[in-house]
Amino acid sequence: MEWDADLYESSHGFVHEASADLVEVLGPGEGERVLDVGCGTGHLTARIAERTAGAVGVDSDPAMLAEARGEYPDLPAVRADARRLPFEAEFDAAFSNAALHWIPEADAPAAARSIAGALVPGGRLAAELGGAGNVAGVVGAVEAAVREAGHDPGPNPWYFPTVGEYASVLERAGLEVRRARLFDRPTPLDGEDGLRDWVAMFGESLLAPVPADERAAVLDGVEERARAAGLYRDGEWVADYRRLRVVAVRE
Repeated sequence: MEWDADLYESSHGFVHEASADLVEVLGPGEGERVLDVGCGTGHLTARIAERTAGAVGVDSDPAMLAEARGEYPDLPAVRADARRLPFEAEFDAAFSNAALHWIPEADAPAAARSIAGALVPGGRLAAELGGAGNVAGVVGAVEAAVREAGHDPGPNPWYFPTVGEYASVLERAGLEVRRARLFDRPTPLDGEDGLRDWVAMFGESLLAPVPADERAAVLDGVEERARAAGLYRDGEWVADYRRLRVVAVRE
């Protein structure tokens, strides 16, 4: 997937803002080296860097990295795939927010092994990703509207695991899971077009079979179904986020 970094920054700040406390869960210490896997535009990497001089961000998307480097020119930001990180036992801790669910289920073990391999023995991981049932209402509205328009929805691009599924992935990679929690986080979306913007940013693959001249009508249908599902409340769109938060240690 190619990201629109400008749209991400202007309309989707909730991605890093809602999970800012994950930095406290990680608890980076002075002198530690910390790897932020899927750093995006670098905001949480910068918060980690306030606590330790050894913060390094990695992301596979060049537009996101360009945004991060422009905003935080002193912050190391490396282009790398989470499934094939170019590090071996170099970091005291790894951090990841809203990135690991973009790795297909079949590749999740490779990413877990790669992250574990980047950690020193005893190094820790604090991560948050979409969990089982994440944005089920939004996705259901998109898929129903696409079908109503006479098309088959495009592929779902995410892996939203249960606690048990993801704990098993991490444990097989040599990471001992210390904490794992699945929880609801209803998330307000910015503006009257918040739902349409969300779909454009994150759910483009679901709409891929819809011709450009039919998109607006399909998105009207998405909004109609999302309203019926209770995703428009008190004058704003609310995405039905469910997050999976894990803390693990390299054995």
